Amino acid sequence: MEAPRLAHTMSSPTSPCEEVIKNLSLEAIQLCDRDGNKSQDSGIAEMEELPVPHNIKISNITCDSFKISWDMDSKSKDRITHYFIDLNKKENKNSNKFKHKDVPTKLVAKAVPLPMTVRGHWFLSPRTEYTVAVQTASKQVDGDYVVSEWSEIIEFCTADYSKVHLAQLLEKAEVIAGRMLKLSVFYRNQHKEYFDYIREHHGNAMQPSVKDNSGSHGSPISGKLEGIFFSCNTEFNTGKPPQDSPYGRYRYEIAAEKLFNPNTNLYFGDFYCMYTAYHYVILVIAPVGSPGDEFCKQRLPQLNIKDNKFLTCDEEDGVMVYHHAQDVILEVIYTDPVDLSLGTVAEITGHQLMSLSTANAKKDPSCKTCNISVGR
Repeated sequence: MEAPRLAHTMSSPTSPCEEVIKNLSLEAIQLCDRDGNKSQDSGIAEMEELPVPHNIKISNITCDSFKISWDMDSKSKDRITHYFIDLNKKENKNSNKFKHKDVPTKLVAKAVPLPMTVRGHWFLSPRTEYTVAVQTASKQVDGDYVVSEWSEIIEFCTADYSKVHLAQLLEKAEVIAGRMLKLSVFYRNQHKEYFDYIREHHGNAMQPSVKDNSGSHGSPISGKLEGIFFSCNTEFNTGKPPQDSPYGRYRYEIAAEKLFNPNTNLYFGDFYCMYTAYHYVILVIAPVGSPGDEFCKQRLPQLNIKDNKFLTCDEEDGVMVYHHAQDVILEVIYTDPVDLSLGTVAEITGHQLMSLSTANAKKDPSCKTCNISVGR
């Protein structure tokens, strides 16, 4: 039987977690710091007889939950009524910097069989390092507690978004994708020096590189997936790529069918914005059976290349026809090397709009359109 979830120690009529907390058999208390300093009105006293947790183990880690267990001496074990857990982000162990200001890092749960599940999007974020320490406690008839010493401090890191979480992001992205427009090429903007370097040092082939940390904090492709970024959005009036770019004045264009065809798989990678009115969708195109395809198959929702809301490839009268969503900016990652000879490089006539750059861009955690109900 799964242990009760831990609740935060403050709530208000407007708390988003109020309904969840009502269903939990937990109690709100004020806790002392890890070093044993007790506030004068806490009503908590130390009692050496209670066993101190040791050999703490963290397991079953997800982006917004984990299981915790520990060993205890048998002496006075039957007197334990509660566990106190001190959970902090590693980068600042002594202060609470969570999004919701009324969420303390000190948590309390009734003593239950271990391992105990700690879950709650209001205090856990994906891909984030935390520290955790534990006390055992005994509630007295007058409502006060006697407590053990704090355990040792353990460090762990929460996981990336799972496919379930990405499916939630996908659903949100589909709502605003808009109607589909035709496209004929994928393009990649860079400085002239980039293309010169590719010709001189990589035999004319652009090489995949590790994706940066732009987008959702829990994205499983950030810092892990290797690929080459392409764009495919077109101007509404001309049906051609825009002449402006944030990434350089030289543009590589390649026919869409050379990167995206029935021999490739398409995956949804992310949905985000950067405190702006427009939103970005990251898609991954991977040749079937390639290392990139195997990576994505384990982590990302796969899309039907003929029927999805973002980027489609279908045959009409013996010719491949391509469409892209009008109301989102698509960032396409192709996971294999691409030879420059398959397309053309030319200087664009527009401006270099650096404000549109998404390099290591941070997602707006308050946007209702592109966030899901797990930690940011």
